[in-house]
Amino acid sequence: MSFNTSLYSIDAILILDNQQNRIFTKYYKAPHENAESDLITNIKKQKQFEKDLFKKTFKQNTDIILFDHHTVVYKEYSDSVIYVIGGLNENEVLLYNVLQGLTGAFEIILNSQLDKRSMLESYDMLVIAIDETVDDGIILETDPSAIAARVTNPPTEDAVNIKIDLSEKGLLSAFNFAKKNISERLQQGF
Repeated sequence: MSFNTSLYSIDAILILDNQQNRIFTKYYKAPHENAESDLITNIKKQKQFEKDLFKKTFKQNTDIILFDHHTVVYKEYSDSVIYVIGGLNENEVLLYNVLQGLTGAFEIILNSQLDKRSMLESYDMLVIAIDETVDDGIILETDPSAIAARVTNPPTEDAVNIKIDLSEKGLLSAFNFAKKNISERLQQGF
């Protein structure tokens, strides 16, 4: 028995509206996999996959299905559906945790208004939240508050207010500091 263990757990993240239109789609491929016939290279196949998936899942009372050699977890809202898609052998609980993390972060970012209009108005933050959760198919974070904090918190004061003295005195001080450190390192090296 061989186990296929890989960090590349996510095949795609999709957000579709209730008319099968794309709000957001991102397909991932592990660098060690072939992609000639994969969904990642063919937009026509992607749209057909999304259409068939939507027909299979829309207005159903489930949240995990096996579909077209993929494990799919999803959550429906009033006018949108969020899908997290993994490989056929992927752990459903792991995929569901990613979905819960994403939807929880979206609720925090969008003030619990998960509808198509709110998503489109805050599309930039939605995309950043997805990128903070999954990078090239690798799961980075599943905690909704951590994801939302990375998206919504501005940089700290220390990073913004760095003051550099560009006067002659400041430049001379920086030069003397560098000269002293270089001479100390040279003496230590000999």
